[in-house]
Amino acid sequence: MDYLIHLAILIAIYSILGLSLNLIVGYTGLFSIAHAAFYGIGAYSTALLLTRFEVNFFLSMLIGIMITLIISLLAGIVLSRFSEDYYAIVSIGFAVIGFAVFLNWVWLTNGPVGIPGIDKPAVSNFVFSSNLSFLGLTLFFLGIIFLICRFIVNSSFGRVLKAIREDEKAIEVFGYNTTYYKLIIFVIGALMTSIAGSLFGSYLSFVGPSMFMLRESIFILVIIILGGLGNLYGSILGALFLILLPEALRFVGLPGNIAAQMRQVIYGVKLILLMLYRPQGFIGEYKL
Repeated sequence: MDYLIHLAILIAIYSILGLSLNLIVGYTGLFSIAHAAFYGIGAYSTALLLTRFEVNFFLSMLIGIMITLIISLLAGIVLSRFSEDYYAIVSIGFAVIGFAVFLNWVWLTNGPVGIPGIDKPAVSNFVFSSNLSFLGLTLFFLGIIFLICRFIVNSSFGRVLKAIREDEKAIEVFGYNTTYYKLIIFVIGALMTSIAGSLFGSYLSFVGPSMFMLRESIFILVIIILGGLGNLYGSILGALFLILLPEALRFVGLPGNIAAQMRQVIYGVKLILLMLYRPQGFIGEYKL
């Protein structure tokens, strides 16, 4: 039972990551691969404040959000100068810079050793120490972020985002400052990602640079492409599928000496087939 709760926590955290990236990629059409950097900023901010200064978890999360706000605003201003393929390439640069900082700024991040011993969240005398209570906390944040995302995409602001995705030049003709909209949604997505990072670091009681490599950004991108770009429920469905599929493959009867390698092959083949026959994802409204 504990293992199922563990998987549910991971699904909830990656659903938050998927929702935040879907606002940027699925609804606005900005091909960002910088998410791992903001994910790491949230995790490291919480880890440092909890282990070195014994700050309350929720305050550390808030400080992490503020740090992410500043950094994502600066990154967003730089990214706003680029479009399409160049936007993606520059966003990769930010992901790589983030990983380099986590790995090499040893006096702050502890370098490749990482930061262990991160406390669980607590409210008064209640500590979210059990997996079940932590799942409840994670689902609470997932619910709040989902409602915020739904409000955004159903608002006039969200309609402008979709118009930018479909034809940015056309929407500029009507007097909309598309740079402003792209910057704001990029920052909002980064802030949500920071929250997921705080939860992830506290849940594992450890953060290390290898957790926030470029491949993590790609994994989050795959979640929303599989689940469905431009669909909030698709972000959750994609997280569910990508977290549970590798676990389901454990029950496939394979020889022990090749089981791990074959599971990866089967996993990859299934993803390829899905993209071939369902390029818009499970319930997507838009495809790259």
